Amino acid sequence: MMDSSLEKCDGNVESKMGLVRPATEDYAQEAVEALKAGKVIAVPTDTLYGFACDACSVEAVNRIYEIKGRKYTSPLAICVGNVEDIKHFAVTDHLPPGLLDCLLPGPVTVILRRGDSSILEKSLNPGLESIGVRVPDCNFIRVICSGSQSALALTSANLSRQPSSVDIRDFKNLWEHCAYIYDGGALPSGRAGSTIVDLTKLGTYKILRPGSAKEETIAILERHSLLEDGSAT
Repeated sequence: MMDSSLEKCDGNVESKMGLVRPATEDYAQEAVEALKAGKVIAVPTDTLYGFACDACSVEAVNRIYEIKGRKYTSPLAICVGNVEDIKHFAVTDHLPPGLLDCLLPGPVTVILRRGDSSILEKSLNPGLESIGVRVPDCNFIRVICSGSQSALALTSANLSRQPSSVDIRDFKNLWEHCAYIYDGGALPSGRAGSTIVDLTKLGTYKILRPGSAKEETIAILERHSLLEDGSAT
């Protein structure tokens, strides 16, 4: 899917302070280099704009918490470039075959157990045995993920407890904290964010946040014979 058009996330807005760039593949390598240098960038996804950094950089992850004014007890999700990459960071062998490929790429965050074989740094969300994983249906961020050869820590581009951002202007007051802001234009999904579903338990699911794709997500889960947590016998 990586060779498909990037037009979903394209933007062409005048540069400000040398930081704003269009979210096109021409600028993907620049973004990768910033991530590898431990910088925070702002990127469009298929739901909201987000702050992203190398999930294995303690300093960069801490910087995201500082920018958002977020409590360190609030976990960050990760983003990977392809569905097949998820197994390197979380346990997937208990899931029905093909389930993740039906859910992702898309506006869904799957909660999975990290397991002993996860290559994630222990310092990311310390003390938690699970991790939220995204594969957005937005080629720009997926190209960046693949190019960085790592997972990205990803969270909405806004101050904690403030409205989410569907346009780069929504978080203009935070631009100065980012190495680059990649503009994909106004995002069409509203401010609901991704649907969060807990898939840590064998044979069951639990919707933790309805988000923008609850009905479609539940339909896919039930098509794969998963039962809502609490209804299993």
